[in-house]
Amino acid sequence: MMGSSLQLPPPLRVANCSGFYGDRLLAAREMVEGGQIDVLTGDWLAELTMLILSKSAGGFARTFVTQMEQVMGACLERNIKVVSNAGGLNPQACAEAVLLVAERLGLHPKIATVSGDNVMLRLADCDLRHLDTGADFGDRTPITANAYLGGWGIADALQRGADIVVTGRVTDAAVVVGPAAWHFDWKRDDWNQLAGAVVAGHLIECGAQVTGGNYSFFEEVPDLRRPGFPIAEMYVDGSCVITKHEGTGGLVDVGTVTAQLLYEIQGARYLNPDVTARFDTVRLLQEAPDRVRVSQTVGEPPPPTTKVCINVEGGFRNRVTFCLTGLDIERKAALVEETFWSQVKGGRESFSQATTQLIRTDKADPATNEEAVALLHFTVKDSDERKVGRSFSNVATEMALSTYPGMFGLGGPSSATAYGVYWPARIASGLVPSIVEVDGVASVIQPTAMHEFEHPFELTSIADLPSELGQNPVVDQTGQETVRAPIGRIIGARSGDKGGNANIGVWTKTDEAFEWIAATLTVDRLRLLLPEARLLDIRRVELRNVRAVNFVLVGLLEEGVAASTRMDAQAKGLGEYLRAKYVDIPKHLLRID
Repeated sequence: MMGSSLQLPPPLRVANCSGFYGDRLLAAREMVEGGQIDVLTGDWLAELTMLILSKSAGGFARTFVTQMEQVMGACLERNIKVVSNAGGLNPQACAEAVLLVAERLGLHPKIATVSGDNVMLRLADCDLRHLDTGADFGDRTPITANAYLGGWGIADALQRGADIVVTGRVTDAAVVVGPAAWHFDWKRDDWNQLAGAVVAGHLIECGAQVTGGNYSFFEEVPDLRRPGFPIAEMYVDGSCVITKHEGTGGLVDVGTVTAQLLYEIQGARYLNPDVTARFDTVRLLQEAPDRVRVSQTVGEPPPPTTKVCINVEGGFRNRVTFCLTGLDIERKAALVEETFWSQVKGGRESFSQATTQLIRTDKADPATNEEAVALLHFTVKDSDERKVGRSFSNVATEMALSTYPGMFGLGGPSSATAYGVYWPARIASGLVPSIVEVDGVASVIQPTAMHEFEHPFELTSIADLPSELGQNPVVDQTGQETVRAPIGRIIGARSGDKGGNANIGVWTKTDEAFEWIAATLTVDRLRLLLPEARLLDIRRVELRNVRAVNFVLVGLLEEGVAASTRMDAQAKGLGEYLRAKYVDIPKHLLRID
């Protein structure tokens, strides 16, 4: 009718209550009781979690069931939808456990499951070459194999009236994409809107990490003792506002959102089964205190394949640790290393992998006994359990009275323990539809890759977007006075794991500082600052809209978190390690006289 205005659908407030299996148990109650929300979500899964669940009874995250006992009644009363990937390896068993709780409480929710991700019986259909290295799968023994599903199965479950949706291995962002697509009635080729939802899902998936948790500039965050969990306030155009309930601890600002945007990403293109989100188009705006608007995300069609997370048997491992105290630490370490390997049958060459790490935690002129101690780790891996068992660790015990002065270790002789290896592969998306079951009725939701669209995506529409590769702009530093200082004085950083790879995302607060960092922090410079990475393939990309540079260090974590011999097996502190490195920084960037 002439003169009428288009009525936009109301925003959708999607809350997170879990960033990992083991997160704050009361978070669901805090989000439901703390203010208005429309959808309660959480992320319980990671590559490592799938391995852990394979060894647990039921194969799902039981903490989710506990949380549902706390909030299910209130969610049903207020029509708050619940979407959870806590189903892990067995979403049906998880749903049944929630149903038992509901019956005990006298409640009657409609519970849906989304499955189809388990491809253990379909490995012949997978491209099993390692996604990062191209290595052959060989005769490895798989423990779990799960493809990453998208959000359209969740949207279908909600459309069919589900109150609670329990999924298996969907992408981390899918628990936001599905509800948003359902609420706003998006189409499969609404690429920009879907990409915006992927960004929103990525930002809130790790709970309090976007509200000030694990933040480089932590002293800026009020009441970090208990930061509030995040909310993505979604809009019909795919934009969102990241916020939290009023009166909760923590902080939502452009910095905390930038930090989480960079978390565990591989490049400018963030691949999902529903859409490819261009992270180099994202715009952030501080709209109000604790409200950051995220907008202008460009979307592209999804890739024709989806990732498969395979956990395989890795063999056995063991570790012994010598404590070295006081003076002459390096000479003591050399004596221990020579003696230890000479007394291990076959020496270090007899193991499939053997590493020695000297961790210098000692200080000169120590104030306490503990400040005088350095740690010397010996770690071995092998397929032969007996070889890495007590026959290995007993060697340290037998050295107790015949080696360096002040000898003592951490713990007694230990037995071998089994470990798993993360193996990323891929499968054609069309081979893994989502199976949605509501009230005993199953439907098959085909992935986007199987759909044909009336208006094919035009690649030329993104011709002006930045390249995947950073350009390392030249900054004239001639005549600039510099100060030797930690690089962390002008950058924030967030790091994490993606299988055997690690990423470090760094950002600055000003355009001027970014231009200097973009020109200075090259791949070669990073190798100099982080000698652990000097032989690794390093991938670099600039996200100029958010003043950030992201690095992926391929293979730093070896065969994944469960198999890594690094002290920081998940690379959580890698960014802070980089921030502690001293470089020559232009004095004017440090804002000092």
